[in-house]
Order: sequence, then C-alpha cells, then structure tokens
Amino acid sequence: MPPQGLDTLAAEIEAVKTAHWVGRVVDIGSGLLRVSGLSQVAALGDLVEIFQSDGSRIGGEVLRLDGTLVTILPDGMLPGLQVGDPVKLIGESVISPLDSWIGRVIDPFGRPLGGPPLLRGAVARPLAGEPINPTERRPLGTRLETGMAVFNTLLPIVRGQRIGLFAGSGVGKSTLLGRLAIGLEADVVVVALIGERGRELREFTDKILGPSGMKRAIVVAATSDQSALVRRRCAWTAMAVAEHFRDRGKHVLFLADSLTRFAEAHREIALATGEPATLRGYPPSTAHLITQLCERAGPGSGTSNDITAVFSVLVAGSDMEEPIADIVRGVLDGHFVLDRKIAERGRFPAIDLLRSVSRSLPDAASAEENRLISRARALLGIYDRNELMIQAGLYSKGTDTNMDQAIAAWPKIEEFLAASERKGIAASFERLANCLEAPQEDPVDT
Repeated sequence: MPPQGLDTLAAEIEAVKTAHWVGRVVDIGSGLLRVSGLSQVAALGDLVEIFQSDGSRIGGEVLRLDGTLVTILPDGMLPGLQVGDPVKLIGESVISPLDSWIGRVIDPFGRPLGGPPLLRGAVARPLAGEPINPTERRPLGTRLETGMAVFNTLLPIVRGQRIGLFAGSGVGKSTLLGRLAIGLEADVVVVALIGERGRELREFTDKILGPSGMKRAIVVAATSDQSALVRRRCAWTAMAVAEHFRDRGKHVLFLADSLTRFAEAHREIALATGEPATLRGYPPSTAHLITQLCERAGPGSGTSNDITAVFSVLVAGSDMEEPIADIVRGVLDGHFVLDRKIAERGRFPAIDLLRSVSRSLPDAASAEENRLISRARALLGIYDRNELMIQAGLYSKGTDTNMDQAIAAWPKIEEFLAASERKGIAASFERLANCLEAPQEDPVDT
C-alpha cells in the first residue's frame, strides 16, 4: 500500500473513538438546550449529538459555558425531546480533506451527497482557520485567463485577488460563477453553495458546471432547509478545503454563493445567544466574521500557492449600501456589479461596467492596455450620461466628436461585454481595440 494510503487508513482508525463523554438535557426552551455533565470537558464550538427517547438523533454545537451547564444550539427540530435525554460530546469541529474529494459534492461535515463513501485525509484542519501572516504574503500575481472577454480586459482578475460579485436574484449570478469555474485558470475549484434551493444544486453541478467543470471541482453544499449552524459551517468547510489544496501547492479558485446567506445564518445563531442586533438586524460580530473569512483567501506565502476568490453578495433592490454589501466592498480587491436592467435587455453577463472595479488595475495591464480600458470606460460614461437624449432623438450627429464616437462604439462594446474568448487575453484586447476605432467620416460630395 502506498504511504498516502497508509496515512488515510491510519486517519480513519484514529477517528474511531471507543468512549465519549455524555451529559443530560436539563432545560429546553427558545431553541436552545442546557446540558449538565459536560461543562468541565466541552469547549466553545464543539460538536455534540443529541439522542431522543424514540431513538432518533440530531447534531448541535456548544455556544456557551458556565460553571455547571453547557448551552447548545441544535441543528434541527426537536419534537419529542425530553429533559434527561442523553447528549454525547463529539469534540472539536474539524475537516480532513483529501485529494480524492475532487469531482465530488459534499456536505459541510465532509460527507458525500451521493456516490460512494469518502475517506478522510491524514491532517485534520480546524474550520476557523487563521489567515496568513500579512507580512509574509506575496503581492497579487499575474493576470488570469477567464474565457470571457470582459474579464480578460476591462475587469481583469489576477492570482490571489478577492472579488465581490454583487447581484440581485435572477440576474445570472450562478451562471456567471459557473462560467468562471469552467474558464478561469486554476488547478482546483472549490465551490461553497450556502443556503441554495435544493433543486439548484443538481442544476449547478450537472448543467452549469457539467462533467468538464466537475473534473477539477469540489462542491460544498448546505441547502436552504438546513439549520443556521450547517449553513454557516458550509463557508468555513469550503475555505478549509481550499486551504488544504493551497498548502499542497495548487492554485485554488474559491467561489462562494453567497456571503449574504452566510451572514444571515450567523445572525440567527448570534441572536439566539443574546447578541444584540445593530446593523439593520445584524449583530456587531458580523463584520469580523466576514472579514476573517475573506482574509483567509488571497496570495499565499512560502511554498504555499494562492487562493483566488469570488464571493457573491445578494443586494436586494440593488442597494449597494446595505450592511453586508458595504462590509464586503471595503475588504475585497474589487467588485463586479450585475444589473437587472441590463439582464432584462438580454445581455449576459449583465455586468454594469461603470459601477464595477478591479483593484488589480493599473498594474495588471500594460500602458497601451490601460489606455484602451480608460477609453472604453470614458465612451460608456458619455453614452450613459446622455442616453435619454440620444434615445429621444434630441442629439444631432456632428455636434460633439466624443459623443459621436460613444454612439458608434456603444453597440460594439455591448456585444464585447457578452463575448466568450477562447484565444486568450491578447485576442480580447485586439477585439476591444476594434470596438473603439473611430467611425469613418462620410465622403463629401464635390
């Protein structure tokens, strides 16, 4: 047996415990349980298993400790639970990723959602991992091919960059994430589907990613019907899996859909523990929770590789100032905004270029490429500011040269923003340059 196989077998044997600490339920109320007998051995964040008198069982997490009792939040409904029912202490919340997980869909506990069983890796990783020391991080890396013209040019993505994808529901967010999972340069793709509708999981893996996308992907999923504990854990598990492959020298693309549902799950848990609601219903700890997760992605250090990350954010009514959007926008290296009006006129991805920023610029492009990017933005800005006048027929051609160029370039740029690109970054810039060519003057009759 190869060494890795022996390590995996040893990890499976080590995970088998012959004895557990067991406590008893002494109080049930307000969605929380109080348990005696574990206060001297349990730690914050430990997992437990609650046994009911009818033989059913449910998981939970330790949220609070005092001298004699442990407060536990169960991860599901508890009909029939009684005082005196046993509670088994499982222990620290960890995940043990393995390379053979690639191509599989798993739950936040590392269990397969369909297919054969999965073995655990030899190294257990804590879910609440620490970000890399900022003094040891590498700078952002080279520009990445994405398979889409807009991200090859106007909104470049570089190695180790962390991007926010801001969108309302139904404007193509999941489809865009799937296209990035397939087309963006990376060795491994880790996808966190946090609180997604159950039917969308199969659709994402089978139709959006497809067999070719799943060949290099691991999907960690917690559907919307699962408890807040499981949904919050989904993001942490996926990031721990990404860190496993980063530390093995792989360039990882991390996709999270969505940070908003991650924050909503944390809000449920924090409010249950008594934390006050301040930020439009979100507790104060939300900002730290989000920034800590985002900081775990990014450039690596030493022999470890990079985690390039795209975090989606649901913005109801396109409100970019709501708390989660505001927190995420301030901590990431750029934000891409999807606009419903653009989607309604049939252009996908529905990127609003004028509201989107990649903070890898200007370093990620040459002087000539930056000139093309600036010119494209300027022409789109001119058209956007004068669109109502143009559509109403109130502008006369020849009045303003820049306006004439903006009107001529607009349909070409619109087509360019939706274009796929198979020939690489250089070909994308060549296409962009063709879109910005000044229109030829009509010949003058003599």
